[in-house]
Amino acid sequence: AAAPVGGKEAVSADGEPVPGGGDSAARPLQQLRGHSLVEWPSEEGWRDAALCYDGESSEPYSDIGNNVLFREGLTLQGQPTYTPRLILMDLKGSLSSLKQEGALYGVSQTEPTLTWKGTLSVHKEDPVVKNQFLQQLDQLGGEVDSSRNLISTAFQGEERAAALSVAVRPPDLSHSTYRLESNVRVWSDYLRVHLHPKTISVVQQYSHSSTADRFEAFGFGEKLIRDPSFLDDFEDRLHFYIEECDYLQGFHVLCDLQDGFAGLSAKVVELLNDEYGGRGIFTCGFTPTSYTDTNPLKEVHRLLNSVMGIVHLAGRSSAFCPMSLNKNALGRKRLSPATFPHVVYDASLNYHSSALLATALDTLTIPYRLHSSAVSLTQLTDVLNQSGRKVVTASATIPFPMRDMDTLPDVLCRQQTELPWTGLSACGDLNDSRCFAQSVVMRGVSPEQQISNLAPGGKAASILHNCPTGEEVLGTFLRSHFPTTLSAVHLTQTPCKVTTPYPQFFTPSFNKHGQLMGSGRVPSTSAVESIPVMTALQSSPVLHSVLRSLYREVSRLNLRKFSTFLSAGTELDDFKDVLEELKTLSQCYKMNFDQDDSEDNSDSD
Repeated sequence: AAAPVGGKEAVSADGEPVPGGGDSAARPLQQLRGHSLVEWPSEEGWRDAALCYDGESSEPYSDIGNNVLFREGLTLQGQPTYTPRLILMDLKGSLSSLKQEGALYGVSQTEPTLTWKGTLSVHKEDPVVKNQFLQQLDQLGGEVDSSRNLISTAFQGEERAAALSVAVRPPDLSHSTYRLESNVRVWSDYLRVHLHPKTISVVQQYSHSSTADRFEAFGFGEKLIRDPSFLDDFEDRLHFYIEECDYLQGFHVLCDLQDGFAGLSAKVVELLNDEYGGRGIFTCGFTPTSYTDTNPLKEVHRLLNSVMGIVHLAGRSSAFCPMSLNKNALGRKRLSPATFPHVVYDASLNYHSSALLATALDTLTIPYRLHSSAVSLTQLTDVLNQSGRKVVTASATIPFPMRDMDTLPDVLCRQQTELPWTGLSACGDLNDSRCFAQSVVMRGVSPEQQISNLAPGGKAASILHNCPTGEEVLGTFLRSHFPTTLSAVHLTQTPCKVTTPYPQFFTPSFNKHGQLMGSGRVPSTSAVESIPVMTALQSSPVLHSVLRSLYREVSRLNLRKFSTFLSAGTELDDFKDVLEELKTLSQCYKMNFDQDDSEDNSDSD
C-alpha cells in the first residue's frame, strides 16, 4: 500500500514560512545524533547530500530526494539556506573551530550579564587554526556566505539550476585534492555544510578531553536528560524542526554505543515514542574501529554499555543497527578491522572509517528517500523487525566492482559462489547465507548497465542475462543465495559522490567514475569523484550467536567490581533484567536447527 505523502514548509530563521518553499513530495525525517564518534560519519553523509544538489547545470537530475533530510530557510538578511534537519549533541571542547551557533545566520551566543563591580581579569584562548581545506572554504565563500551550503534546493534538477546565477553558486572544490589525514582531529575539521543555530547542543557537564569525570557510563546519559534545563533545550530544538513538517516519516537516531551517549539516546528514543507514537525510528549505534585506551576496566565498561544500549535502543526503536568496521567490536576479542578489496584505509583514523560507514548509511536509507518510491521508513522497518527481531545487520560493497564495459549481470555472475558485501555490524564474518528478511540497495549503475547488452537472438550467458530489468537481475541473484528470504530491492542510477573532503583511499585501478579499468590500461592518476555502492540491511540468524555470546560473556562478570558503572545510576537488579531481555532477544533469531543454548542456564551472575 502507498504510504501517506505530504510535504513541508520552508521556514526562515525565526520560523516563518518561506513563500513557495518546500517540496510537496518530500516526507521529512528528523535526525538526532550524539557525540563526536557519530559526527564523523554524519558529516560525510551531509556532504554527500550537499554535493548531489550544488546547483551546477552539468549535474544530472538525481532521483534521491534530499529534502527528506534537509530543510530550507532564510537568514535574517533574506538569503536562502539549506541545512540538515538535525539535532547534534556533543561534549564541551569538541567543536574545534566550529561555532556552536554556526556562521550562516549571523547570530551569536548571548553574553552573560555582569553584576560584579570589582576588578575583572580576562583570560582569552587563541582561536583554533583552521586547516587548508577550511581556509579555502572561507576564502571562496566567506564566513557567513551560504556557499558552504546549498542555495534553496527545493527546486531540484534543471529548472533550479537554470534559476541560479553563477554568482550564487557554491565554490567548486571537487577537483581540489587535500591530504587531511594529518590535519583532522575532530569531525568539524572537514565540515563542508552549514548548520542551523538550532542544531548543535553542547553537553556542558562533561568535557571532550577530560581524563576525570568522563561520560563513559550508560547511567550518566540517562541522568543527563532528567536535568530540566537540558530537557527543555532539547524539546525546544526538536519542536522547532517537527512543527515545520506537514508529514513526518520518523527519526534517524545515531549514537555512540559504548559510552554515556547510549543512555542519553535510549531516553531520547523513549521520549520520541511517547510524543510521536507510530512514527518510524531507525537507530544506529556506532563503535570505534580501534581503541586508544585498551585498559581492561575500560573494555568491561564498553561491553556493559553495549549490552545496555542494544537492549534499550532495540526495544524502543523500529529497528536498531550496530555499525562498526571492527568485526569484534561488541565483545572483548582482539581488533579485527573489516577489509574492502579496493580500499586501502587506516583503521586508526576516524576520518577514514567514518567515510566508509557514511557511504553505507547513506545508501542503506535510500529506499524511503527516492522521489519515485512509495516506501516509508515505517514500512521498511516493519518488513525487517517481524517476530521481535528489531536488531538488524548492515553490509556494503564499497566500491561495487564494475568495469566500464561491464553490465550488472556480468558482475553478479562473477559473484555466484559468495556474497559480494562486507559486514559492518561487528558480527564477525557474515558468511551465513540464511536470512529472515532484507533490504538491498544498488546505486551508481546506469540504466544501460543494469541489464545485459545481449543481441536479439543471442545466447544468454546466465539466467541473469535474460532478466529485462535491473530489479529483476538483482532479485534473481538474491534468490539464488536466499531462496526463502523476503527481499526488498531498490536500484538508483545516482552514484555516491566522493569528492573533497572524502579521503582518496581507493586503489589506482579506478577511473574518476569509480569503475574498474581493464587489464593493460594505465592506472588512473586522477581523483575518484563518484562510486557505485551496494548495501544490505538484514534480519539475520547470525545475531542469535552474537547476542548469545554477549549474554554469556557479561553473565560471567561480577558487576559489583565495577563501581563506576553502577554509581552512574544503573541498579544491579535492573542490569540483571537487561541481561534476561538480551537472552530473550537472541532467541528471536534462533533457527530450528541451531544449537540449543541450555548451557546458558548454568552461567552464574
